Amino acid sequence: MPVLRQVSLGIGRGEILGLAGESGSGKSMTALALMRLLPEGARAEGRIRLDGRDLMDLSERQMCRRRGRDLGMIFQEPMTALNPVQRIGDQVAETLIVHGEATRAEARRAAARLLHRVGLPPERFPPGRFPHELSGGQRQRVCIAMAIALRPQLLIADEPTTALDVTTQARILDLLKALVAETGMGLLLITHDLAVISGLADRLAVMRAG
Repeated sequence: MPVLRQVSLGIGRGEILGLAGESGSGKSMTALALMRLLPEGARAEGRIRLDGRDLMDLSERQMCRRRGRDLGMIFQEPMTALNPVQRIGDQVAETLIVHGEATRAEARRAAARLLHRVGLPPERFPPGRFPHELSGGQRQRVCIAMAIALRPQLLIADEPTTALDVTTQARILDLLKALVAETGMGLLLITHDLAVISGLADRLAVMRAG
């Protein structure tokens, strides 16, 4: 059965598009389709154009090279996105190493700079810490550092503040807005809460029943 139908979105450089809708409306499935990470048995049709290239034409190997480099994603629950037995600095550095952008030593230095940029300075939050030693908001900052490590053209944030308290939520949203302004990337911000994006998004799309 069709889950999403005739979904059509456009995001410019340096633009924040809010995608709002009730739970089960298809927001997260849209994000997974953009990343070509659909669950087993699901199939996508249509076009996903990034910088003029249709991502639907790419093989899985080619798509792996685009994920992280051109497309970044922040998931709703950071503890499921992070490896619980790997140190936070190594997890951020891994993105650079896997894509061949840095040696291991260079990647660790870059990871420390990235963690500092997202509000985790090494003197207070050493890169050698494990995810369980951080709060929920701090773990989400690690996920943001991983997602922006290669300065992607498009960042997809799928309910990135749902599990956080109101104060931490506001700080994470301010961080995302600042990163968009700094890097010029596009941001697709997915939420079920219109208040979250009312003062943040340049445009708003509302999804209902796919």
